Amino acid sequence: MLKGLCCLTGLIVLACSTFSTALRAENGTHVYTGTLGKMPIVLEVNTTNGDGRYFYQKYRQDLVLSGTKEGDTLLLDEGDQDEPRSKIRLKAKPDGWSGDWTSPKGKTLKIELQQARMAPVASGTLPYLIRLHDKSPYEYLRLQGLKLKQGQTETFMGYTLQWWSEPQSNIALFEVVSGYSPQALQRINQQLMAHLWQGVVQYFGCTINGAAGSYTQESQPMWMTSNVMSVVTSSEYYCGGAYPDQNNEALNLDTKTGKALTLEDVLWVGQGKPLHFEENYDDDEYSSTLFDPYSEYRSKELAPWLVAQLLKLYPDQMTKTPEGEDDCNYSDEDPWRFSGWEFAENGIRLAPSYPHAAAVCANIGWSVLPYSLIKQHPGGVALQLP
Repeated sequence: MLKGLCCLTGLIVLACSTFSTALRAENGTHVYTGTLGKMPIVLEVNTTNGDGRYFYQKYRQDLVLSGTKEGDTLLLDEGDQDEPRSKIRLKAKPDGWSGDWTSPKGKTLKIELQQARMAPVASGTLPYLIRLHDKSPYEYLRLQGLKLKQGQTETFMGYTLQWWSEPQSNIALFEVVSGYSPQALQRINQQLMAHLWQGVVQYFGCTINGAAGSYTQESQPMWMTSNVMSVVTSSEYYCGGAYPDQNNEALNLDTKTGKALTLEDVLWVGQGKPLHFEENYDDDEYSSTLFDPYSEYRSKELAPWLVAQLLKLYPDQMTKTPEGEDDCNYSDEDPWRFSGWEFAENGIRLAPSYPHAAAVCANIGWSVLPYSLIKQHPGGVALQLP
């Protein structure tokens, strides 16, 4: 087992020194802790417009709030507007709020809230959890106290994997036990454990009319070498709306450095220096600054190039009429603009993106760009590909 593995997989060890107040004053959103009746809760609310959410610490599942502010009083409705709704009335006090929660049947319970006080994280805490502590204290507090359960050990492509799961959500992923340098191994496992905890956050955030929705997730290693690796996570969920949905997402890593790879890191068909845009990048200003040129490159250069290459490589698959009444139209550029991708034995496998009504069109395995072609158009990261 990895030395220091508990530092990665254990959730949060809180130090007991200086505290910081959890709030995001720039957009009026603040985080509070307290009690509803006798039950501990965490509440996040925009004190300007009354929009927010809260969870009971025992259950951790979101309950959505909407409402208004009248003077120093928040009037909040809980849940979906088409259902009988519980009401919350909160009056401001020096360090929080005090008020009542009233059920649709008239039951009333007291609420006492104070601004959440965040203890600093201990050294060795997973970087993803540090980011939550600093930027999303509500989610950090939701995860507090959860622990991962050790699962089976398996060997994949010569690498030993140790599986871990969070028992309440059943979200699971593995760490790599050996096969890479200690420094790279640490960063690889930080990426994998961040991916696991992101799934736990998504599970608890999935609600329907104030009740738990349906969220399941499975992950599997797809390709591992001394230079790169790919892990695919498949999620199926129904969190309200017209229909259930599903999503397949690949985590692609440079195993020499442990850093996540974007498609532009591996393949670049544009002019000038390859772009590097990560959708979940922490710095919002960085993301917004890069998204426009990234989107333009994907639309005007990458997608047309991909379609041209795939038509040469797979003319029958690209032009055939699909089964049933679904028209996948693989020769259209739009599904390839923001396609998913993963490393495979013979090249990079692409996954076109379709709306829910045509989701069946994305389930293909033939759309592989050979490594010989990729090497003619190297991306922004120097990689040793097969």
